[in-house]
Amino acid sequence: MVPEMVQWLGTVEVMERGALDGLSATEIAALHPDATDYTLVTRLRDGSSVVIAKRHIIPRIQQAIDELEEAGVDATVLVCTGTFPAFAHRKPLLFAERLLVEGVRAIAGGSRLGILCPLAAQEGLTREKWESVAGHLHVASASPYGHGAELEAAAHVLREAGVDYVVLDCMGYTQGMKEQVRQMTGVPVLLARSIVARLVAEVIA
Repeated sequence: MVPEMVQWLGTVEVMERGALDGLSATEIAALHPDATDYTLVTRLRDGSSVVIAKRHIIPRIQQAIDELEEAGVDATVLVCTGTFPAFAHRKPLLFAERLLVEGVRAIAGGSRLGILCPLAAQEGLTREKWESVAGHLHVASASPYGHGAELEAAAHVLREAGVDYVVLDCMGYTQGMKEQVRQMTGVPVLLARSIVARLVAEVIA
């Protein structure tokens, strides 16, 4: 994710921290969500993906913010498009979810929006997040860490729904996936990582 984002961020020094840093496979497995949890999906260092409950990582995110500010960063970006509570911070703290939603609202508010999220279990929460932005809303799911057939099937659903724009609502979706979905749907595709990086560049440039 970060190497692709740097092209839009400009000349910056990037320091990364992850909410799962330092955890063993067994410890990560213990973060699995139950039926009532807010579910997140993320990629591990070995390229595999894992599903976790948001509530388990809130303290670890705060710890990561503290570590980054102690290391002297000028700003911190929480690069997940899920919704999060307020965190303590001294330097600017930017949330990918807020940048994405408000950026899409400015570009395509009131349109027929197709939203692509990673998991079927996230579709309900995704609908709640975007219903105030769209004139008409259609949600489909395909993991950015899965296979191409899943992405193609979701794009077909959104094309058949007649959407005006598609939003790739996860930082895991890539520029290449954006182009694939654009070709399959024939409409403009708004990519979370590029919108977030371009807006963050306005703060750090």
